[in-house]
Amino acid sequence: MSFSQTNKDEKKIINAVDANINEAIGLIKESVNMNSGTMNFTGVKAVGNLFKGELDKLGFETHLTNGESYGRAGHLIATRKGKKGPKFLMIGHLDTVFELDSPFQEYTMLNDSIMKGPGVADMKGGDVIIVLAMQALQKAGLLDEMSIEIIMTGDEEKSGKPLELSKKDLIDAAKRADIALGFENGDNNPKTIVVSRRGSTDWKLRVTGNPAHSSQVFTETVGTGSIYETSRILNAFYLQLANEKDLTFNPGFIIGGTSLSENEDGTGGQALGKTNVVSQETMVRGDLRAVSLEQLKKAKETMQKIVAESYPKTKAELTFSSGGYPPLTLTEGNTKLLGYFNTVSKDLGFGSVTAVNPRNAGAADISFTSEYVDMAIDGLGLTGGGGDHTIDETGNLNTVAVQAKITAVLMYRLVNSKL
Repeated sequence: MSFSQTNKDEKKIINAVDANINEAIGLIKESVNMNSGTMNFTGVKAVGNLFKGELDKLGFETHLTNGESYGRAGHLIATRKGKKGPKFLMIGHLDTVFELDSPFQEYTMLNDSIMKGPGVADMKGGDVIIVLAMQALQKAGLLDEMSIEIIMTGDEEKSGKPLELSKKDLIDAAKRADIALGFENGDNNPKTIVVSRRGSTDWKLRVTGNPAHSSQVFTETVGTGSIYETSRILNAFYLQLANEKDLTFNPGFIIGGTSLSENEDGTGGQALGKTNVVSQETMVRGDLRAVSLEQLKKAKETMQKIVAESYPKTKAELTFSSGGYPPLTLTEGNTKLLGYFNTVSKDLGFGSVTAVNPRNAGAADISFTSEYVDMAIDGLGLTGGGGDHTIDETGNLNTVAVQAKITAVLMYRLVNSKL
């Protein structure tokens, strides 16, 4: 007989989740039907107030922050201070990708357990799992001894700028925490957990050459022009970095010719040129995704070295955005926490859980904890769906109770040194 089947406290947790599951499903439905597209500040705040009310009932100190300084609605922050065990940071987000002009505004049930709805998996279901786990711990008489900070950000899907202000509350909370638990939906497989996420940053390549009649291209005075030099650089990126595990570097668009103008929003632009004129300007914009801070640093160094080796009579400059999501670096602590999660899952009869391939785990808010906490895992949210960020987004409501039970029991064991 497993530990979980004989421990009275854990039985109380499990029974409390089952007792509250119908109300939790109702809370998911209510929140999904509230539009909270990132730029719908009123809607984001309304969802924040909805969850704030639930956490207020549990004795958390709660407040909604003002996001005016970074152009967003703000975040929900809830805290409880206990005297026992590690300090937890639990991470969710209030916003979705579905703005007020989206045709996708309300949930429908495809069957008795699959809900189709805007943000059901990404990630209002995960927010409710946080609430349900807290309710279960309180009902079992175990919440008061725990130190917990919950942050549900209001701009995960479209971060405010500057990022230093947008993510300040999250980073400050990470500095106070020992363990970070993220409630995104991972790769939508309830048998996997995220221990490593790739970060994402943008880059811009600008190349100049000597404009001249095309009959003079490759001469000592004219050189190759900007387009040939740009081609050399991109090809060298591919040859030197394409085989690096879990690293990607995608050029999203390229424009070049005699002259060019870039769109203000960075989504493209226009180039003018003639077939008989050597190109003077070329510009490329793309992104870079790495699985660790070390891999990111090395990739940037390699790319800069390639750019510096110019073809004749050309100049190139590569710049990286100052913002961007850092990677959630795989650490020994993250791996150990996954092992604890796996043990709890098996003890509760839900089977084993393995790590998500980081290529299937994009950037997320938990990545901002990477430098500060001892242990971090993500993907604890509502899973088993699909179609994220599209009008086909779904979630399997059967996973709500499962994830809440594992989360609450995991936290109980961590606080009471029962792992």
